[in-house]
Amino acid sequence: MTGIRTSGTKTLMLFGGRAHPELNAEVADHLGVSLVPNKTFNFANGEIYVRFNESVRGCDAFVIQSHTAPINEWIMEQLIMVDALKRASAKQITVVMPFYGYARQDKKHRGREPISARLIADMFQTAGADRLMAVDLHTAQIQGFFNGPVDHLWALPILANHVADRHDPANMTIVSPDAGRVRVADVWADRLGTPLAIIHKRRDPNVANQVKVHEVVGDVQGRTCLLVDDMIDTAGTITQAADALLEGGAEKVLVAATHAVLSGPAVDRLKNSGISEVIVTNTLPIPEERRFDKLTVLSIAPLVARAIHEVFEEGSVTSLFNGNA
Repeated sequence: MTGIRTSGTKTLMLFGGRAHPELNAEVADHLGVSLVPNKTFNFANGEIYVRFNESVRGCDAFVIQSHTAPINEWIMEQLIMVDALKRASAKQITVVMPFYGYARQDKKHRGREPISARLIADMFQTAGADRLMAVDLHTAQIQGFFNGPVDHLWALPILANHVADRHDPANMTIVSPDAGRVRVADVWADRLGTPLAIIHKRRDPNVANQVKVHEVVGDVQGRTCLLVDDMIDTAGTITQAADALLEGGAEKVLVAATHAVLSGPAVDRLKNSGISEVIVTNTLPIPEERRFDKLTVLSIAPLVARAIHEVFEEGSVTSLFNGNA
C-alpha cells in the first residue's frame, strides 16, 4: 500500500490518532492506503505533541480518532492533529469520529447547563476542520451544530444483516428501551418487517445513571425481542429493559447497539443478565478484559472506508444506505 491515493489533481491522505489504532489500520486497509506516519507523544505534564512526517500541502486529509476513554485526551489529540494539518496547508480536512464525544449533552435540560455537543463542533471548526463524519449520532440535531458538511453514517445495515442471518424476523419484535429511541427502533422494524414495542421508563432525577423501568408497551409474549440503542454505557437501561421483557413473557432477548462504551459495571451487568447476545460494532476499542461470551463485535471499518471514498471522489454518502436520506 502507498501512503496516499490520487484522483485527477486530488490526493487523499489518511491520518490516525492513538485512541483506536486497530480501527485506523482496518480503515486504511479497506481504502488501499497506509496511514501517514507521525511523531506523537505526551510531554511530562500531559500536553500532546503531533508532527506529521510527510508533506500534506494541498491534500484531502481524513483524520480518524475514536473518542474513547480517556475521552478528553483523545479529543484534544484530534484537535491538535487538525490544527497541524491546517497550518501545513492541507486543502480539505475531514474529521472522522466514529464515536462523537459529548453527544449526549446536546441540549439544556435545566438552567446553567452546557451544550457540550455544540462546543465539540465549534472547537473542530476553530481548529480548521472543513467537514465532520460520525457514526450514529446520539441525536440527529447535532448535524446542525457544525457550520459545514456533516456525514452521518448508520451502522444499522451492518447490525441488521447480522441479526437477520442468525435469527428469524418472523418471530421477532424490535424494542425501544425508552421513548427517545422510538424513531430508531421504528427504522429497525421497517427494515426487518417486525412489530415494535416500547419500554416505558423514568430516570431518577436525583441519581446519575439510575433508571427505573415501568412497563412494556407492545406484544412480546413468546417472541424474540431485539433491544436497539445507539450506545451501551453502564448497561443499566438495557439490562433493566431486558428484565422487563423476560418478565413480560419474551422467549429470548437480544441487544444491538452501535457504540460499546461499557463503562464501570456494564460488563458484569450484561454477563449476569438474561440477554442471549449483545451485538455491537468496533467504533470504540474493546480490550480483551472487557469482552465476554455473549458479546459479538462487528467491524464498522468497511462502512467508514466507503464513506471516505465517496467524499474524496465527490460521490454520494447517502447512497450507502437504503432509505437513509
